Amino acid sequence: MSDLNVRVALAAATQQVAVISDTPRLDTELLMAHAVGIPREHLLLRHLDDPVPAAFAALIERRLAHEPVAYIIGTRDFWTISLAVGPGALIPRPDSETLIEAAVAHFAGAPPATILDLGTGPGTLLLAALAEWPEACGVGVDASAAALDYARGNAERLGMSGRAGFVEGDWANAIGQRFDLILANPPYVGTDERLPAEVRDHEPASALFAGADGLDDYRIIAAQLPALIAPYGMAAIEIGATQAEAVSALLVAQGLHVAVRRDLAGRDRCLIATP
Repeated sequence: MSDLNVRVALAAATQQVAVISDTPRLDTELLMAHAVGIPREHLLLRHLDDPVPAAFAALIERRLAHEPVAYIIGTRDFWTISLAVGPGALIPRPDSETLIEAAVAHFAGAPPATILDLGTGPGTLLLAALAEWPEACGVGVDASAAALDYARGNAERLGMSGRAGFVEGDWANAIGQRFDLILANPPYVGTDERLPAEVRDHEPASALFAGADGLDDYRIIAAQLPALIAPYGMAAIEIGATQAEAVSALLVAQGLHVAVRRDLAGRDRCLIATP
């Protein structure tokens, strides 16, 4: 593709990638911008007639092998921040921003001072919340040392190391205090459910699967939440689109009040639990 310009190469690559992706044009634009070494917006505004960098073809080949774009370019934007990601860390999804939206609505009058992120991965929800509330501090917990390496690096790059601590552990077993805001995006895929190849073959299974019914980790978290939520605080918990009723029942059984928040596609995505 080195003898083509960027505009033509993007069109050709988009047709190729459409076979394996629901967002082929976005994928190819991100990969081209990465190959050129500039932001995607700059590529589209100023560089469509430039020569195609030699590295672009190899990036497209990796995408055609179902490798996620975020792993190829090493970053993923989420809320108002950009996070470094790679193998061993769950890739942030736009749907998870529903949890931050729920928290922003809850704390419209007075911001949270303390934040706990259960299953923080590369620091996704914790660091997005700390970006939203610059006076807050928080803790991210994950069972994966690899994911926590990304989280600590992201906190450092974002200038949040002084406000973000990270703990390797099993949910809240090592936590002994209450928090104003608790965020959780646990695994919720049933072991027999089918996933796209780019998820199944590349992202960590431990961050995806949660027993036969996908509820194993919710059972643990639900029992821990009453001792974690501060008075007037809340927990925002991500769920699969069909899990609202089942997970709500687990939370209500612990004496919590529960409301459902939908994502931008209208699917049940977040449960809001309050004391």
